[in-house]
Amino acid sequence: MDKPAAYEQLFGGLDALCGDEPDAIARMATIACELNHAFDHFDWVGFYRNMGDDTLKIGPYQGTHGCLSIPFSKGVCGKCAREMKIQHVPDVDAIADHIACSSTTRSEVVIPMVTATGELVGVLDIDSNTLDAFDETDLRELPKINRYFE
Repeated sequence: MDKPAAYEQLFGGLDALCGDEPDAIARMATIACELNHAFDHFDWVGFYRNMGDDTLKIGPYQGTHGCLSIPFSKGVCGKCAREMKIQHVPDVDAIADHIACSSTTRSEVVIPMVTATGELVGVLDIDSNTLDAFDETDLRELPKINRYFE
């Protein structure tokens, strides 16, 4: 199956699983699980939740352990939360303030999750052990995850 078709299948499943779920953490857990199993180049998938006070805390994830707390002032996830813009990092070694929760991570994409009123719920962090693993299809499709938090 090509990647656009895989995303279409993913979103069909997420619509069925998350469409009527009122609890954000339950949706996060389901989304992390489904994303982790959908694509071979996703080696860590998880959410960091906005706890206020410019702090992100680990939420539901799939993979090895993640960082427990990330200030908005540090790392790729912090920058995503601070700027509320997608962060695409083809080579994490090229980013001076990248926070290495895993020594095997080579590339990363982080997407802000924002409510319809503009409130930051958290960020979706996807790491790959492959250099430059995320392509234009990933960068076009992954932000659509935000619809489960609007």
